[in-house]
Amino acid sequence: MRIRADLLAAQAHAWAQIGQPGTWWSGAERVAIAAETRHAVRCPLCAARRKALSPAMTAGDHSTLGTLPAAAVEAIHRIRSDSGRLSEHWYREVLAGDLSEERYVELVAIVAIVVAVETFRLTIGVPLLDLPPPRDGKPMRIRPRGARRDVAWMATLAPEDRTDDDPDLYREQPGPRQRYGANIHRALSLVPHAMMQWWDMFECMYLTSATMRDFGREYRAVTHAQMEMLAARVAALNQCHY
Repeated sequence: MRIRADLLAAQAHAWAQIGQPGTWWSGAERVAIAAETRHAVRCPLCAARRKALSPAMTAGDHSTLGTLPAAAVEAIHRIRSDSGRLSEHWYREVLAGDLSEERYVELVAIVAIVVAVETFRLTIGVPLLDLPPPRDGKPMRIRPRGARRDVAWMATLAPEDRTDDDPDLYREQPGPRQRYGANIHRALSLVPHAMMQWWDMFECMYLTSATMRDFGREYRAVTHAQMEMLAARVAALNQCHY
């Protein structure tokens, strides 16, 4: 099977960055988040909750690797196994369990990278990657000054609120969208570096913002319409309400 070199490179780069110190988690903690994400698919509690009419109907403890706080484990397992039924009430309970919204957002980015890479590799029938080695260093712990809560459960950084101290996380946003930013692009913007690690890989696996809106040319082996049909079907199966 022939796989695009740029796609493999983007995945390898995102995977290696998991081991780097982040903005709110250390390198060792980020690797632990990736390991717990992989482990969550074997959790009996998560399996029982998925079958229940409501996840709140099933009590118990997660099967966990035991290296992360309980709130982080709950977030990882629910996002990995039952993301379509998350609620703002659940989100507030997770934060009350001593998990800040900044740490939550960075955790989401890591889970998303792991799920995307591993789903891709399982689908094409190649072995999963070894977890990256954790690197020494302290998290930056920098929150964007312009971040505010308006369109999501957590605070986000709108393009017009970005300052010179923030990385250019909205590059390649053409036309009017550069001013406002699509909500999906803002979703992880509270932690810009984590958002960019996910977004750079996502655009390579899908399309860049500019090429996605260029309907006069096809950039992949499948057409825009075919990609959107597949995306819509996957979103429906995963109960994605975006």
